[in-house]
Amino acid sequence: MPVVITVHPSVTVHSVPDLIALAKERPGKLDVGTPNRGSGAYLAAELFKTMAGVELTLVPYKGAAPLTNDLVAGHIGIGFNTVPPALGNIQSGNLRPIAVTSATRTSLLPDVPTVAESGLPGFEAMLHFGLLAPAATPRSVIDRLNGELNALLALEEAKKRIAADGGDPFASTPAEYEAYIARETLKWSALIRRLDLKVD
Repeated sequence: MPVVITVHPSVTVHSVPDLIALAKERPGKLDVGTPNRGSGAYLAAELFKTMAGVELTLVPYKGAAPLTNDLVAGHIGIGFNTVPPALGNIQSGNLRPIAVTSATRTSLLPDVPTVAESGLPGFEAMLHFGLLAPAATPRSVIDRLNGELNALLALEEAKKRIAADGGDPFASTPAEYEAYIARETLKWSALIRRLDLKVD
């Protein structure tokens, strides 16, 4: 599940380069809303700041819904948010999407470019949901579960249910998912340490 960067229609930002340029014109003075401090969307915004080399003032909200409400009302002009609470307002024109944070475009917003293709190569910030088992689980059980889950993810009904929650199915082997978890742990723990981010 990606994060989507949206703006209120009154904001003169239509792309990632526009956002970076505006942030460089107004260093530290551009307010950007996110859900809770430490959430996936919050960390995506922090990663954006780091990779773009800009200073943004992040304004954490108590969840995605209050952020969406303030974006639609124009109380805050720019937001990093999960797709489901933003989608209806994007479709109605109440919010304008400028990019998604996934490595590839999402099926829910196929016309919205990724941050990576918009000028920050290598940028990726995804919310991932997977299934883990206790370390002592027999390999035969792991392989059976993996096979059944991958078969389930191929079903149209499963794809629709995942899409309704703002995501895209991602099938993998146990080894691939283990490697992915290891990469993500290194990436995000380095950012969290640099920010000295602690749970409130």
